[in-house]
Amino acid sequence: MERYLIMKDGTVFTGQAIGASGTVMGEAVFTTAMCGYLLTLSDPSYYGQIITQTFPLIGNYGAIESDAESDKPYLFGYIVRELCEVGSNYRKESELDHYLKKHNIVGISGVDTRALTRKIRNMGVMNAMITDSLKDLPQKIAALKKYKVAGAVEKTSCTEAEELNPIDETHKYRVVLYDFGAKRNIERMLIKYGCSVVRVPYNTTAEQALSYKPDGIMLSNGGGDPADNVEVINQLKKLNEKRLPTFGICLGHQLLALSFGAKTTKLKYGHRGGNQPVKDLETGKTYITSQNHGYAVKADSLDPSVGKVRFINANDKTVEGIDYTCAPAFSVQFHPEACGGPKDTELLFARFVKLMEENGNAQR
Repeated sequence: MERYLIMKDGTVFTGQAIGASGTVMGEAVFTTAMCGYLLTLSDPSYYGQIITQTFPLIGNYGAIESDAESDKPYLFGYIVRELCEVGSNYRKESELDHYLKKHNIVGISGVDTRALTRKIRNMGVMNAMITDSLKDLPQKIAALKKYKVAGAVEKTSCTEAEELNPIDETHKYRVVLYDFGAKRNIERMLIKYGCSVVRVPYNTTAEQALSYKPDGIMLSNGGGDPADNVEVINQLKKLNEKRLPTFGICLGHQLLALSFGAKTTKLKYGHRGGNQPVKDLETGKTYITSQNHGYAVKADSLDPSVGKVRFINANDKTVEGIDYTCAPAFSVQFHPEACGGPKDTELLFARFVKLMEENGNAQR
């Protein structure tokens, strides 16, 4: 069955229907990841977006939901060059097309994803629609011109606080994890490095967070425009005054910067994939990192008396990490819980634990 991808500029790509039936509208982006498509599909940070996979064959190992980063996918649509109909991995739980249908994800295959990616790179992230009909095309293009991703954090956060594991001899540090659309692997890494984790909703107040008597605050990844989260930023300002060790990842990195007075900006087409190079300005070492974001902290907006840029993107020199000098806090734009290599970025969790240990000793 034919299906169409309509871009905001009026360009139409024709392909075949995959996944669920229906029409969806979202922000078309591309990811350069060559593997791990299920991690891409299940990353809550993709809320409101239509994902284009640049790797030409997707679905070769089927769907393995036990490896997913969230309870369900939050993307709005899916674009591939070729969908493998029969996955070959021995752990396969279903075919990818079945997974898309199960979670009501509308997709399209047979698209020239190279041409589409070049369009996005040249013109920037663009609103798009996947539909079974070109009827009323002018009205559909008009709707695309008005579309904006909204409510990403609210729609992907948990709704109730949950203690994921208790404090014991091997998990000595209580961490409040703000869930802005958190990937499961952030929870796993905190627990691996000796933390007792309490996951809380995005709208948890500073007072509520402090009631858990945390040793540290973890700010998770998430989707949407960071500047939209005005009340979250206000609560983080209150937490900053308590000088608790704080670690931010992705959206958490951006929100922490905003709470310290910096500004963010939207990138032309963002960084998405498992092969993004990041340079550590302190050591000179470059890491290949996993990323998924469309916004960045503006380097010149960061007050030097507040913090310093620690990591930059090796391609476009945008901010990839900040060390704060005014508080026991640091943050990164990339995902150390999904480190591509060298594996050393995982040690940022060890750094967070050491910060909590030092802060606890200072308190005593």
